[in-house]
Order: sequence, then C-alpha cells, then structure tokens
Amino acid sequence: MFVSLWVYRRFFFLPLSNTILSCFKDNSVFAWEFDTLRCKYQLPTPVEGSVLLYKVFAVTRDGRIFVAGGKSNHLHLWCLESKQLIRIIQMPAKVRAVRHLEFLTDSFDGGSNQVLGVLSQDNIMRFINIETCKLLFDIGSHEEGISTAAISPNGRYIASVMANGSLNLYSVQALTQEGNKPPPPMFKAVEDSSKCTSEANKLMMRVTSGRSEWPWKSKGSKIQTRLLKLQVNTSLENKENELPGGLNKKRLRALLKGFGEYPAKYRMFVWRSLLQLPENHLAFSSLIDKGTHSAFVNIQNEYPIKSMKLLRVLQRTLSALAHWSAIFAETPYIPLLAFPFVKLFQNNQLICFEVVATVVVNFCQHWFEYFPNPPVNVLSMLENVLAHHDKELLQHLITYSVTSQVYAWPLLETLFSEVLTREEWLKVFDNIFSNHPSYFLMIVVAYIICSRAPLLHCNQTADFEYFFHHRNNLDINVVIKEAYHLMEATPPDIHPQHMLDDFIPLTKGQYPVFNKYPKFIVDYQTQEWERIRQDEIEYLRERQLAHELEAKAQEWKAEDEAWYRKQKLLKEAEEQKRKMLLEEEEKLVEQRQRLAAVKRELKVKELQFLDASRRRFLKYQQDQRQMELKRLDDEIARKVSMREQETAATVQDVEARRMELESQRQLFEQHLIKDQEAVTQEMKEEVDARQRKVDLEDRLVQRLMEIDREEKQKAQIVAEENLAKAEQKCIDTDWRLQVLHKLRRDDQDREKRYEEIAKLLHDNRVKEAELLKAMREAEEKKWEEVTQKKAQLEEEQKAAAAADEHRKWFLEDKMNDALELAEKLQSEDGYFERLRDLKARRTERGIELQQVPRSGNICLNDFSASESSSHMSLDRRREELACQERELMAEVRRLRQKLTSRARTRHPPTRFPATKWTP
Repeated sequence: MFVSLWVYRRFFFLPLSNTILSCFKDNSVFAWEFDTLRCKYQLPTPVEGSVLLYKVFAVTRDGRIFVAGGKSNHLHLWCLESKQLIRIIQMPAKVRAVRHLEFLTDSFDGGSNQVLGVLSQDNIMRFINIETCKLLFDIGSHEEGISTAAISPNGRYIASVMANGSLNLYSVQALTQEGNKPPPPMFKAVEDSSKCTSEANKLMMRVTSGRSEWPWKSKGSKIQTRLLKLQVNTSLENKENELPGGLNKKRLRALLKGFGEYPAKYRMFVWRSLLQLPENHLAFSSLIDKGTHSAFVNIQNEYPIKSMKLLRVLQRTLSALAHWSAIFAETPYIPLLAFPFVKLFQNNQLICFEVVATVVVNFCQHWFEYFPNPPVNVLSMLENVLAHHDKELLQHLITYSVTSQVYAWPLLETLFSEVLTREEWLKVFDNIFSNHPSYFLMIVVAYIICSRAPLLHCNQTADFEYFFHHRNNLDINVVIKEAYHLMEATPPDIHPQHMLDDFIPLTKGQYPVFNKYPKFIVDYQTQEWERIRQDEIEYLRERQLAHELEAKAQEWKAEDEAWYRKQKLLKEAEEQKRKMLLEEEEKLVEQRQRLAAVKRELKVKELQFLDASRRRFLKYQQDQRQMELKRLDDEIARKVSMREQETAATVQDVEARRMELESQRQLFEQHLIKDQEAVTQEMKEEVDARQRKVDLEDRLVQRLMEIDREEKQKAQIVAEENLAKAEQKCIDTDWRLQVLHKLRRDDQDREKRYEEIAKLLHDNRVKEAELLKAMREAEEKKWEEVTQKKAQLEEEQKAAAAADEHRKWFLEDKMNDALELAEKLQSEDGYFERLRDLKARRTERGIELQQVPRSGNICLNDFSASESSSHMSLDRRREELACQERELMAEVRRLRQKLTSRARTRHPPTRFPATKWTP
C-alpha cells in the first residue's frame, strides 16, 4: 500500500466536504481528512472479473456516488456512504476506452445527479442515466469528434472543443425535453438470472438505447430549431392555464386533486412554473452586491442556526429583501416567513429570493397597511369566515379573550412552519401555490376549524398560545379538503377572494416597486434606528475613550505604585541582604565551630575504628590459624587411622616376616634412628625457618598496613584541610565578588551620575561662556556707542560754545553800532535816515541770528516790530532816505551770504538747518 502512494492517478476533493479522494495505479482508492491527513476509509477491491485500470473519475454534487472508468467499456459505480461497489455499467460495444466522465447537474435533484456524460475513444460523448442505464442522447460524431467537453454549473449548456479546433455549444433543453414532459414510466427489463453467475454479473447492467422515449435527433447530428405557434382555436381559458415550461395549471390541479401533492422529484420545477419566476439574474446580483443590510448583521444572535451555510443564505436573502423594499428591514417576522423557503432553496439563492418575494407580493396582500401592527384587515377576514362556518368555536375563543392575533396571526407569520412537518408543509404549499391567494387564508381557517375539539377544551390563554406555536395531531389531508370546502361554501360578501387581487407574477428584467405600506412610519423608524445606531456608536466611542483614559490612568497609577513598591522592595531586600549577611557570618562561625568539633569526633571515631579493625583482623588471623591447625590435626588423625587400618591389615603378614626382618631391623635400627633424627632436625629447621619467614611477612604486612593507614590518614587530613580551605576561600571569594559587584554597580551608578553632572556642568559652562561672550560683545558695543556719543557730545559742546561766543560777539558789536548810530542821529538832522539804517542793520542781525544754530537762537522780532511801527508812523524825508535804504539792503545781502557760507563750513546743514528769510 505504501509503495502505491508514490504512483498515483489522481487526487481531488469531494464536493461540499474536506475529504480528499486519491486513486493510485493499483486501483486502490483512499479517503483522507484534509485537517489531520488521516485516512478515513479505503474502498474495497472490486470483484473478480471486473478489474479495470482506473483513468478517469467523476463524483456527484452531493458526494455520494463515485464513478471510475478506464481502458474498458465498463464503469464502476461506488457508494461512498456504504463503501461498496453498487453497480457495473457496461457501455456499448463501440466503446473500448473512456476518456472523460462528468455528471450533468440539475437544480432540482438536490445534488444527487442521475445523468452521466461519458466521452469515449471514438470522440463521441454519450449521456446515460445511471439508475436506469438508458442512453439519453449523445453529441459528436465520427466526422466531428469531441476532444474535450465541459458542462455549465447549472447543467443547461455543454461546451465542447471539437477535433478540428472549433468550439460547439449545446443546449441541454434542446437535446432533451425531460423537464417539459411527465416522468417516463418506470420499467426495467427482466433478465434471466442464470446468465449472471458471478458477483460481477449480478452488479453489471448494460446500457440500452432509450431514444424512443426522448426527442428525435436527426441523423446528421445537427440540432434543428423549431418555432412553436399557438393554435388559432385555443381558448382564453387555456391561455390563462398555460404555464412556463410547457405545464398547464388546470392539469396540475387535477393531478394535485388525484394524488394530494406533486411528485417530490418535480415539485421544485412545478413551483417555479406555478409562481412564474422571472429569474432576473442582473437585478438580483445588484441587490446582493449591496452587501449585508444593517438590520441583519447580527441575525445569528436572534436566530442561532447551526448550519453556517443556511445562516449565510438566510442573511443574504433577508438583506436582498431589505434592499428591495425598506419595509422588510423593519418587519420583525420576515425571517420566520422566509426561513422555510431558504431551507428548501438554499442551493439556489436567486430562486429562493424570488419565491419569497412572490409569496410576499401575492399571498401577503394588505399585510403591511397597519404596520407596525398585525394586519387587522386580514385578520378580520379570517374572523368573519370563522364566524360564518363555526360560531360556537369563535364564541369560545371570545369567551376566553383569545383574539385573531393569537389563533390566526402565528399561523400566518410563520407560514405554518411551526405547526407542520416538512412533508405536511410541502403538501400544503402545493395546494396554496396552485390556487387563488385567498386559499392561503382559507387553509388557516380550516386548520382552526379542524382543531375545534382540543381548542374547546382549552380555557387558558397560555394553552391557546402553545397550541398555535407547536405541532398538533391533525390530518393535513383533512385540513386541505376543509379549505377547499370553505372556498366553495363561503358567501361572496365575506369571501377573501373578492378582497384580494389575483396572482400577479414578478416582472422580468427588474423587480416591481413594493410600497404598499405606511411609508412615513417606516421612514421614521429607519431614521430612529439610524439615530439610535449613531448614538450607540458615539456612546461606544466615548466609552472606549473613557476606558482607554481610565486604563491609562490605571496603568500610570500601577506604574507609580509598582515603582514605589519596587523601591520599597529594593530597600527591604537591601536590609534583608544585610541581615542575611550578618546571619550568614554568624552561621559561618557556628559552622566552623561545629566543624571543628565534628572533626575531633571523627578523629576519635577513626582511631577507634582503626583499633577495632586491627583487633578484628588479628582475631581473624588467629581463627584462620586455629582452623588450619585443626584441619591439619584432622588430616593427621585420618591418615593415622588409615595407617592403623593398613597396619592392622598387614600385621599378620608383617608378623610372618617380622621374624625374618627382626634381625635386619635390629641391624638397621640404628641407621633409621640416625636418619630419622637427621630428617626431624631438618624438618624442624625448615619449620622454624618457615615460621620466621611467616612472622617476617606478617610484620611487613602489618607495617605496610600501618604505613598505608598513616598515609591515608595524612592524605585525608590534608584533603579535608585543603577542602575546608578551598570552601572557605570560595565562600570568601564569592562574598568579595558580591561586594565588588555591588561596589562596581555603585561606582558605575556614581560614574553615570558624575558623567551626567559633568555633562550638565559642561553644558552650563558652554552656555555661560556664550552668555558672557554675548554680554562682552554687548558691553563692547555699548562702550563704543558711549565713546561715540561722548565724542559727538564734545563736538556739539564745542560747536555750541563757539556759537555762543560768536553770538555774544555779534550782539555786542551790533549793539555798539546801534548806540553809535543813535547818538549820531540825535546829533545830526538826518535822524530818520540813521534810524532806517539802524533798522536795516537790526534786520541783518536778525538774519544772522537766524543762520546760527538752534541751540543759540535768540528772537528779536519784538524790537524789529516796534522799530518798523515807528518807521511807518514817520513819513518825513522819505525820498532822501530811499537811496540810503538801497545801499543798506545791498550791504545786508553781502553780510547774509558771508554768514551763510561761514555757517555751512562750520556746521553741516543736516544738523543746523537754515531758517528761511524773506526780505
């Protein structure tokens, strides 16, 4: 088995599972768990006579049937649940090898695919039914062979690449009209069992031609398109009963009345035809693309469904409904209403959504007019029908205050899913979808009327609520018949059929607008929910911020406490270490004293032990010698006894010869005595020598033992002393190392602090140096400025002094001239001319005074004004003084120019501006 793992044919995942299926060259098939890579099971070896080399494989969508083929016209069908070979299909004789296998999917088979496409070596793809082994149809021909083929996920189209390079697309609906025809008759050919002797023959089924049961196909293998034309004489009623897919509503009702339900195999197809679903893929995709609606984000909290796939489909369907119309996001019972259809159509979300939307639009008419309250108008219809057909039951319900919201609304909002089993629910909705929308209300009344016996025995509101929320022992066929009876026996004035519209399918392309509800309430609720959600988000954000601040505060507080605790612990640890060091030193002294006492005791015990050992060894040697002597005595006694026995035995012989030897004995007796004495002496000397040698060896051994013991004792003493010294040295060294380490850490800490202080001092010195430098530069600038200002002040003081001197000299000179002129005018008759000359001179002096610096400027306007007034009052001799006046003015101009040039040379005009003068 392990060798075959390296020579595999194919690895692939089973659909909708985490199981890996592997097939190897020896036809061994293993199933592995993806998570643990553990072998779950192995398919057994096929029966004898049917072995083929697996090359191609196919698995149904539900992962139950596994098909394998290869270089043979046989196909092996394995059941992966029972791990058994259930069937061997024999293809026609033209098929010698299988190149490709693929199942034709169907939306209504629940994943248990029945049609298998087999591409053989002749480039023809044959489609067979694996249950009946009938050949349904084939594509391709010998002239236009198929290289490879693929089937669309919904099983509607087949794409094939031809041998000539072209791409052909086939419509499965055009190839076979199975969905538009009633189910084919179930028959099987009875074969002689004598032909099937082996187990392989029992499993084997041949593929037979079934073309007579399927649409005709032209010999040229080309699909012809036909246009279906309606007959002219077709009645309006037949047109209304015609449904998509070639079905007729009238015939379906007749079938439903006869059998009570539709065939389970074709129920989904019939429902799709009855509801006339438009299958708006683009419109549904646009709703799905909007994502999960905010109202159903946490739907798993309210509806904890075990199957995650079912939960996702429910969430997407409800979100699509909410995006289609806002009312469904606010309706609390919409998940209960949609869940049965979601569970039924979970593999096709488009059909699921359109079925729910069709049910809401047609069978839930006028439900949302009183939103958010239950549909009071619909419940009133039900109550009127119940009052007409069973007044006693209605009166009983009224007696115990049981309203229609208790006995009718739970059945409506859950669509009977709480009170019926799956089979009963499907049977009920077979009838609901086949009739007018009012039949849905009638079946609710029928359910209540059929339950009148247990309801009449109930006298508590909780019992009524429990009854309409749980399954009960009712025959659903009786309920359905009663609903049909109510449809016929209800008077027109209270019949719901006159108050509800006829069935209207969804529009194609785009879904209709659904706005039959109080929009302002839904908008207000939506706004309130959005406001609450925003407030909740803001509250969560503020709470998160508060938690973060609190966490930070706690963290800071914990850090501070930890730091203080650490410092306290360090201090306590330091004190404890000091105490421990003192205690260790005291313990060390005590241990040394105890060690010395123990050494003394050990020395005494060692001496006692050595003495006892020596005594025991001497006793042992004595015992050994006594035992040796005893053994020698025993040996001698034994030999003596033996000799005595021998002697006793030979006494008689010796006695006979004694007489003969007596003479010889006496003759040699002396020689024997001498020899015996010599031997005895020799033995004695030898024994003495041996005894001396033994004593010498014993003394040597004793001496060696004593020397060895002394050496061992000395070595042990030296070793113990060295060990004690080494231990003491080690303890002292460890203590010194600890002290040095602590001192080194303290030195390092002090060095770091010194470095930091030195760095701070250096930085302070640098900053102080920069500050001193800046202050020195500012001081130098100030001193330079002071020096400049002093020099400027001295120059200005010198200029002011010179100006004062000049002004003083000028005033004295002019006053002298004026006095002299006044005296001349008084003495002479030309008083007025002199007076005018004095005026001119004063005017010139005023001009000069205006040309001097401002610091020494003295205004003489009053004096000039008085003189001019006196001049204006005296008008005598005007003509005579005119000439003198012109001369004086010319002189004044010359003096003015002279003073101006002198002032400019002494003082710049910027510092001492000249005063404008007007003659």
